Amino acid sequence: MAEHPLLLFPTPETADWSRRPPGFPRIHRPSLDRQGQRLSPIFTQLQTEFNARRVELQQTAAGADPEQVLVIETVGGVENFANAVRRIPGLEWMAELENDEIAPDEDFYDTQNANRELSGRLYLVMTNHRALIEMLSLWHRYQADPNMTFERGLTKFREVFLCLKDIRRWGVQDRIEETGVLAAWHEDLEHDGRRAIRFEVELWFRGADEKRQNAQGQVQTLIEELGGSLLGNCTIADIAYHALLAEIPGNAAQQIIDHPEVDLIKCDSVMFFRPVGQMATGRNPIKGELLDHDIGAAPLPTGDPVVAILDGLPLANHGLLENRLIIDDPDDYASEYTVADRMHGTAMASLVCCGDLSDDAPPLARPVYVRPIMKPIPWIDSPRPEQIPDDVLVVDYIHRAVRRIFEGEGTADPAAPTVRIINFSIGDPCRQFTQALSPLARLLDWLSIQYGVLFVISAGNHPDDIETRMSKTEFDALTTTEKEARVVKALYEDARHRKMLSPGESINGLTIGALHHDSATVPNMDYAVNLFESLLPSPVSPFGSGYRRAVKPDLLFNGGRFLYTEPLGTTVDATFKARRMRIAPGNKVASPSAVSGDLTKVAYCCGTSNAAALVSRMTASCHDALLEIFEEQAPDIELRPYLAPLLKAMVIHGCSWGEIADRLRAILQTPNNGHQVRSLISRWLGYGVPDSNRVLSCTEQRATLLGFGQLGDEEAHLFSLPLPPSLGARREWRRLTVTLAWMSPVAARTQRYRSAGLWFEVDGSAIATSRADVDTKASRRGTVQHEVFEGDRAFAITDDANLTIKVNCRKDAASIQQPVAYGLAVTLEVAEGIDIAIYEEIRTRIASAVEIRTREGR
Repeated sequence: MAEHPLLLFPTPETADWSRRPPGFPRIHRPSLDRQGQRLSPIFTQLQTEFNARRVELQQTAAGADPEQVLVIETVGGVENFANAVRRIPGLEWMAELENDEIAPDEDFYDTQNANRELSGRLYLVMTNHRALIEMLSLWHRYQADPNMTFERGLTKFREVFLCLKDIRRWGVQDRIEETGVLAAWHEDLEHDGRRAIRFEVELWFRGADEKRQNAQGQVQTLIEELGGSLLGNCTIADIAYHALLAEIPGNAAQQIIDHPEVDLIKCDSVMFFRPVGQMATGRNPIKGELLDHDIGAAPLPTGDPVVAILDGLPLANHGLLENRLIIDDPDDYASEYTVADRMHGTAMASLVCCGDLSDDAPPLARPVYVRPIMKPIPWIDSPRPEQIPDDVLVVDYIHRAVRRIFEGEGTADPAAPTVRIINFSIGDPCRQFTQALSPLARLLDWLSIQYGVLFVISAGNHPDDIETRMSKTEFDALTTTEKEARVVKALYEDARHRKMLSPGESINGLTIGALHHDSATVPNMDYAVNLFESLLPSPVSPFGSGYRRAVKPDLLFNGGRFLYTEPLGTTVDATFKARRMRIAPGNKVASPSAVSGDLTKVAYCCGTSNAAALVSRMTASCHDALLEIFEEQAPDIELRPYLAPLLKAMVIHGCSWGEIADRLRAILQTPNNGHQVRSLISRWLGYGVPDSNRVLSCTEQRATLLGFGQLGDEEAHLFSLPLPPSLGARREWRRLTVTLAWMSPVAARTQRYRSAGLWFEVDGSAIATSRADVDTKASRRGTVQHEVFEGDRAFAITDDANLTIKVNCRKDAASIQQPVAYGLAVTLEVAEGIDIAIYEEIRTRIASAVEIRTREGR
C-alpha cells in the first residue's frame, strides 16, 4: 500500500437531478412556400426514380411491391421521428446518422454566423411504393393547408417537412464510394487477375427475422448469378448488424469495377459493400539490425490475468516474455507463423508485460492472456505482414473471441473470465471515422456492457507523406521553431484525411493516440529528420473528434519519436516521407529473430498501437491499486460492477494538456479563431497525457478521492469533499480535477446512440474558478467528463466547509433499462512543498464522516 493511498468517498446522498437548460435554435429555415418551391421538383424526381426502379424489379423475383431505402436529410434534428415513421404501413426505420458538414445556403444558415457549416440528420427509411405515396400525399396536404391537423402519431412529419434539406434514394455510390471496396479489388486483381475476390456485404438490419432471411436469400442469388458463393453470415441484433461474407470470380469483380451498375451493387437490401482482410500490420518492409538485450532476473507473474491482448501471435518463449503469457490459439494460427513473422504480437505483449524497455520498469505481476486474431499473409519478404484473415467477418470473429474469454466456446470453459482490460491495437485503414459508427465500434461498446470490460483501443496511424507546400529551399531557411510550426499546420490542413481508424470511435472504450516521445538514446540520426523538437502529438497520430463531436482520442501516451526522411536536392518540394526502421528512436520492445533459437533480440518501433499497449499496462496497475484500496477501506463492497468505469476514470483523471497546449496554441491561434482553439487542440490531444503517479497515490499536498454508484433515469448522487481549513484565506495556486466515467448501453439505430447521459456539477468551486484544457460542452458529449479548475484567490473556509459534486443521470438515445454504474475521481491539490497538509486534513474528515454514517446506520 502506498504511503498516501487514494481515498474513498463516503456513500453519496441521493438528490434531485439537475435539469439541463435546452439549447436555443439559431438556424434560419425557409418558409413553407419556399419549401414547396424547393421540394416539389425533388419529390417529382424521387417518384420518377422510384417508379423506374420498381418497374425494373417487378420483372425479377423481387416481388410486386419491392422496397427501397430513402435518405431524408434535415438541417437540425426531429426527435422521435422514428415513432412517426412506424405509423405509416410499409415504412420501416433503418437508421439515423449525424451530419455536421452541411454547407449553408440562402435557405438554411446560422443566424449568428452565416458562413458556419450546419449540422443535421440523415434519416434512413425503408419504404415500398404504397408507403411512399402516402408520405408524399401527407406533404401535399400540408402544403395546401398549413393548419391541417395531422393524424395521431404523424405530427413529427410536419417538423421534418419544415427542416427538410433533401430526400433521395440510397444508391450505388452510397454502397461503394467511401468503403474503398473497388480500390481494394483493383489492387488484388493487379497482383493476380484470376483470383477469387472476397468481400463483406453489410445488409440493412431488418426488425423481423423473416425479412432478414429474405434479404439474405436475395443477395445470395445475385452473388451466385455472378458465379460466386456465400461463405458465411453474421447477425447481432443488439448492434443492428447483419452481414454476409461472399466471394466472386476475379472476372466478375473486374466487370463491377468497370461498370458498377450491376444487379448485385444495385440491390436495395444492401447498405455497404466492404473489402475484407484490411486490418493488417504495415506492408512496407522495416529495415535495421536487431539488438541484443540483457535478460535480467525478474519475479514470475502470479494470479489470474486481468489484461487480454487481441493481436498477432507473440514469441512466447522470448527471454522477456517466457512464462508471462497465456496463449489461447483455438484456430491454430501458430501453424501458419514462422518465428520471424511474430512481430506485432511480440511487440504488443512486450509493451504490456514489460513496458518500454528503455525505462527499465518491472514486469507486470500477473500473467497476460493473448488471443491471436491475425496471421501472416503470403508475401515475398520476411517478416510477412499480419492481418485478420479474409475468411472471417471481423465483427463476428471479435465477438466470438471475446465471448470465449468470458463464456467459453462449445463445451470449453471460459478462457480467462478474470480479464477486465482488453487491448486492441489494430485499426482498419479502409474505415476512417467520419459520421457513422462502424459495426466494430458498436460491437466493442456493446461487449463492454455485456462483460463489464474496458477496451483500450489504438486510434490508428497515418504514416503518409507530409506536404509542407513549400520548396525545400524555403523550408530550410526557416528556424527550427518555424519548421515545427509549418509541419503542425500542414497536418491540421490535411486532418480530413488523417482521421481515427475504426474501431477508435467506440464511445465506451479508451481510444489512445501517440505522443511524440520515448526514452531511447539516439547517437546518430543519419539522414533522418525529427520534425518536432517540442513535446507534441506524434505526426502519425490521427485527429478526432469522436461520435457527436465527443472528445476523441481520449488521451495520448508515449508512442515513440517517428522520424522522416529528408527530401534530397534544393528545388524539390519539402515533402517528408516516413522512415520505417527498427533502430532508435522509438519504444524498445522484444523482437523475434531470424536466427533460430535467438531469444534475446529487441527492436524499436513507433505508433498508436504502442501507446495503447502501454496504457493497457498502466490500467492493469490501476486495477491492482483499486483492489488494495477497496480491501483496506471498503472490504464489504462488491467492486465488480464499478470496476471498468473506475479504471476508465482513473486513467483519464491523470491527464492534462500542459506545455503541449501552450505550443499548439502559439501555432494555431489567429486573430479570428480564438474561440475555436480549444476545440482544435482537443481534436489531436484529447484530454492530454496521463501521469500514472497522480492516480496511483497521493502526496501531502495532493488528495485524490474515488466515488462510485449506480443511477437510473432522472436520478442523482451528491458527493461531499471536505475543504481543508488551512487552505482558507491564503493566496496559493490550487487545482481541482474532477473525472466522471461510465459505460453506456447503446441504441444502435438512433443518431444519439448513447442511451445514458451522465454529468457532474460542482458546487462551491470558488476554490478554483478558472477552467483549463477541454471545455465543458465537449467534455459532456461522450462517456467521460473530465474538467480541470485552477485558481489562487483567497477566501474563508470554515471547519465544516464542503465542496459538493452532483452526479446526474438522464436517458439520451433510449430508456435506461438497468441502473448505470459510474466511477468518479476528484483531486484537490496545491503546489508541492507548500505547508498545507491537504491530504491529512481531508483524510481525517472523510474518516469521521464514514464513522458517523456507520454509527447512524446501526
